Amino acid sequence: MSTTISGQSYAVPVAQVRARSTGGQTLRRIGFWALVVILMIFCLFPFYWAIVSSLKGDLELFQTPPTLFPHSPTLQNYNDVLFNRPFPHNVWNSIVVSTVNTLLSLLVGTFCGYALARIRFRGRSLVLGFILAVVTFPTISIINPLFVEMRNFGWINTYQGLIGPYLVFSLPFSVWLLTTFFRDLPREVEEASLVDGCTHIQTMFLVMIPLATPAMVTIGLLNFISSWNELIYALTFTVDDSVRTVPAAIIYFNGQYSVPWGSIMAASVLVTVPLIALVLVFQGRIVAGLTAGSVKG
Repeated sequence: MSTTISGQSYAVPVAQVRARSTGGQTLRRIGFWALVVILMIFCLFPFYWAIVSSLKGDLELFQTPPTLFPHSPTLQNYNDVLFNRPFPHNVWNSIVVSTVNTLLSLLVGTFCGYALARIRFRGRSLVLGFILAVVTFPTISIINPLFVEMRNFGWINTYQGLIGPYLVFSLPFSVWLLTTFFRDLPREVEEASLVDGCTHIQTMFLVMIPLATPAMVTIGLLNFISSWNELIYALTFTVDDSVRTVPAAIIYFNGQYSVPWGSIMAASVLVTVPLIALVLVFQGRIVAGLTAGSVKG
C-alpha cells in the first residue's frame, strides 16, 4: 500500500494499517464497556445502598465513615416494617388502587383509541390535541380543583378518591398511545374480518385487541408503576392508613427519638422488588410493545 504526499510516494505496510485499525477498534470497545459499567454503577448503587442500609442496625447505620457492607447483618428493620407498622395494609392499598386504575385506563383507553384511530368524525384531531395537552399538564397544577371535587363527592380518604385523580393522567396516556398503535395496524386485517361477517365490536375484540396485546401490556405496566410510585395525590387525598398507599405511608414513618432510616430503607426495598419482578417477567412484551409500529411494511 502506498501514499502520495507532495508528489512523492511513500509505502505504508498493510500490517501496520491493520494494526492501527484493530487498535482503534479495541480502544473504542474498551471505552464503550467502561461507559456501560459506569452507568450501571450509577443506576444500581442507590438500590444497593438501600439494601445494605436495611440490613444494618442503628449504631452501624449512623457510623462515620459509612460502611459499604453490613458488619452485623440484621433483619430487625424488616421485622419492624412488617409486624410493628400497618405497612402490609399500605401495600394492599397500593395493589388495589394501582390495579383498578390500570384496568380502567386500559378498558376505556382501548375503546377510545380504537374509535379515534379507525372512525372518521369531525373534530377528531382536536380531541387528540386535547388529550395530548392533558398528558403534558404538571400534576401540581390541578391538585386544588381535584381536591375540591373529591371533597364535594365525599371521596377524601377513599379508594375512588385516589383512582379518580390517577385516571386523569393515566387515561389520556393510554388513549394517545393506543390510538397511535391501532392507526399503524394494517387495515387489510380489519377489512378481512368485516368481509367474513364480523361486526365492528367483534373485529375489535377478536382481531384488533389480540394484535394490540404487546402495546397494552406495556401501557398497563407503565400505568401500574406510575400509580404505585405516585406520592402527591396519595398525600393530599388520604387522611390515615386505611387507604394510604405505600409512598405516602413511608413519609409518615417516625421513630421515638430519630428518623428510622433503616425501616424506611427496608420498606423501600420491599416495594421496589415487586416492580423489578414485573419488569423482568414482562420484559419481552415491553420491548415488543415499545417497538411495535415502528417499522411498517
